Amino acid sequence: MNRFISTRFLNLEVKTTVNNSKRFHMSIRSVFVTWFLIAGSAFAQNAAPGDSKQLWQLLDYVAVDYSGAVADGVVISEAEYAEMLDFTMNAGTQLQSLPEHESKQNIASKIAELRAAVLQKHAANDVAHLAQQANALLITAYPFRVAPGTVPDLVRGQSLYAVQCASCHGTEGKGDGPLAEKLEPKPIAFTDAERARTRSIMALYQVISQGVEGTSMVSFNSLPEEDRWALAFYIGTFSYDESMREQGKQLWDSNDGQAKNLFTDLTALTTITEAALADTTQENTARPLMAYLRANPAVVEANKPVGLALSRLRLAESLAAVRAGDRDRATRLSLSAYLDGFEPLEPVVATRDSALMIAVERAMLNYRSAVAKGTVDDAEAAAAELEQLFSQVDGLLQEAKTDPTTTFIGALTILLREGVEALLIVIGMITFLKKTDKPDALRHVHRGWISALIAGVLTWVVATYLIGISGANREVTEGVGSLLAAVVLLSVGLWMHQKSSAGKWQDYLKGKLSAAVSSRSAWALFALAFIAVYREVFETVLFYSALAADGNSGALIAGFLTAVLLLVVIAWILLRTTARMPLEMFFSFTSILVMILAVILTGKGVSALQEAGWIGVNLIAAPRIEWLGLYPTLETFASQAVVTLIAVGYFSFDWIKTSNKEIKT
Repeated sequence: MNRFISTRFLNLEVKTTVNNSKRFHMSIRSVFVTWFLIAGSAFAQNAAPGDSKQLWQLLDYVAVDYSGAVADGVVISEAEYAEMLDFTMNAGTQLQSLPEHESKQNIASKIAELRAAVLQKHAANDVAHLAQQANALLITAYPFRVAPGTVPDLVRGQSLYAVQCASCHGTEGKGDGPLAEKLEPKPIAFTDAERARTRSIMALYQVISQGVEGTSMVSFNSLPEEDRWALAFYIGTFSYDESMREQGKQLWDSNDGQAKNLFTDLTALTTITEAALADTTQENTARPLMAYLRANPAVVEANKPVGLALSRLRLAESLAAVRAGDRDRATRLSLSAYLDGFEPLEPVVATRDSALMIAVERAMLNYRSAVAKGTVDDAEAAAAELEQLFSQVDGLLQEAKTDPTTTFIGALTILLREGVEALLIVIGMITFLKKTDKPDALRHVHRGWISALIAGVLTWVVATYLIGISGANREVTEGVGSLLAAVVLLSVGLWMHQKSSAGKWQDYLKGKLSAAVSSRSAWALFALAFIAVYREVFETVLFYSALAADGNSGALIAGFLTAVLLLVVIAWILLRTTARMPLEMFFSFTSILVMILAVILTGKGVSALQEAGWIGVNLIAAPRIEWLGLYPTLETFASQAVVTLIAVGYFSFDWIKTSNKEIKT
C-alpha cells in the first residue's frame, strides 16, 4: 500500500448543516466514533480470523485526522486528540485478535511507535507516515479486497442511485431529496467539492455497505458487491462537471505519462483521494483528472502494466514482502513477475538475443531461490541483477518493436516448435491405426485434434476479450498436460516395443484388436490426440497474443501462414515415410520415438510446474536445450532420468526375455 491509500471512512461521519457550531458537530462525531469503537470491539471478538479491514480503517483515520487534533506540538482540539489516543490504543488491541503471522510483531512495533508519536504530540506528517507504514505491513500480511474485481458499471450505479438514494440525497446529489427535510441530521450533499476532495471511492463503498449508526443512512449490504461498487463510483462523480471531465481526459491522454503511472489499476483509483493526488501532482491537475477517471474507470483497467513494466512492479512488490517477512507472498509475486510479465516476451527476446533470454530466466530462478532460502540482502542482490537484465531487455524490445522481421521469425518458430511435437504424436497414432487395419478408429483421433484446435480458438477469445489467464494457470495447464501426455506415451511406447516383432503383432491382431474399438479405447484415442495438440495450441495462442501487441500484424500473419505450410509439408513427409515402413520396423522406430517424446515432455512438464511454483527449484551446472526438454535444474533432470531408466530397463528386460526364448528354441 502506498501513501495515497486513504479511505477516510471515518471522515464520512454525519456533519449537520443546520447547526454550524463546533460543539454540535463534535457531538455528532462523537456518537459516530463511539458506535464505531463499540461495534469494532464486538467485531473483534466475533470476527472470522484474518479480518484486518477494520484495523486498517482505524489506522487510516489516525493518518488522516491527526492534523485536526495537534498543530506545532500543541493540542488544538481536546476531543479529537482524545480520539487519537483511543484509536492508537485500540489498534494495538485489535491487532492481537488477528491470526499469528511472521509480520505480526513488526506491525505491533510500528503501532507502538505510532502511539508514542501521538502521546508526544509529534508533527502531523510524522504521525501520518507511521500510520501508513503500519497499514502497508498490515495489508501485506493480512490482505483484503479494496477494489472491485471488474470494471464498475456506472449506468447500473445511476439506476441504483435513483431507486435507493435520490429520495434523501436528491436526484443531483445535493442532499435535497423529498425526505431530506424530515431527517436529522440532514443527508450529505455529494456535490460539496470540499468534502469530495477528501473522500475516496473505497470510503463511499464502506459506508454504502455498512451504513452509519444513529442516522438515516442504512446498510445496503444486501446488494451484490458489484452493485455497491457501481453505486459508489456513480456517487463519486457528483462533485465534478463535464468540463472537468473533458480536461481530465486531455491530461490522461497526454504524452508525458505521469497520470498513467499513478493509476496502474482499479485499486489506485478506489483508494487515492483528490487531496492526496494533489500532493503528488498539482491542484489544477488533480481535480480534473479525478473527475475523468471516476466517470471512466475502464481506462484505468486498460492501463494495467504489462510486460517488463509488470515484471518490475511485481519484483518491487516481492522485495517489499521479503522485507516485511512475508516469504510466501514474496514467492507468489516473484512468480507473477516472470510468468505474467516476462514470459510472454520470450519469443521476441529469444529471436533477437537468446543468451539474454536464458540469462533472465536463470536470474529469475536465482531470485526465487533467494526469496525462499536466502537473506534479505541475498534477495536484494538478486533483484538488482534482474533489474540490470531488464534494462537490456527493454533496449532490445525498443529495437524490435518496429522490426517486422522479428515478429515474422517469432511467429514462424513458435508455431513450428509447438506444431512438430503435436504432429509426431498424432501422425504416429494415424499410421498405427492404418497399419493395424482399424480405419474406423481414426475418427476418434481426428475428433481429438480438431477439438483441440477449436478449444485453442476459444482460449484465444477468452484470454483476449473476457478474462486474463494468469501465468501460473498457464504453466499449470501446460505442465499437467505435458506430464499426462508423457505418461500415456511411455505406456504406449512400452506396449509398442513389446509388439515390435511380426510374430507378436500377428498374435495380438488375432486377439484383442480383431474386435471393434471399444468406447474406452475410443476415449483414450480422443484424449491423447486432444492433450497432445491442445497443450501446444494453448502455448502458441498466448505467445501469439504477446506478439500481436507489437502491431506488426502483417508479419505475424505471414509467419503463421509460413509455419502452417511447413507443417503441412512435414506432415505429408511423415505420413508417406511411415506408411511405407515394414510393420516390425514401424513399431521399433515408433516405440523409440515415443519414448524420446515422453522424456522431452516430462522435462517440459516439470519445468512448467516449477515456474508455476508447484515444484521446488535447485539449479545445477547443466546445459539448457528447450527442444529436448533439458533445463538446468535437479528436478527436471531427475524426472527425465526416471522415465529414461523405466524405458531402458523395460527394453533390456524384454530383450533378455526374448533372447532366452530363442536360445531354448
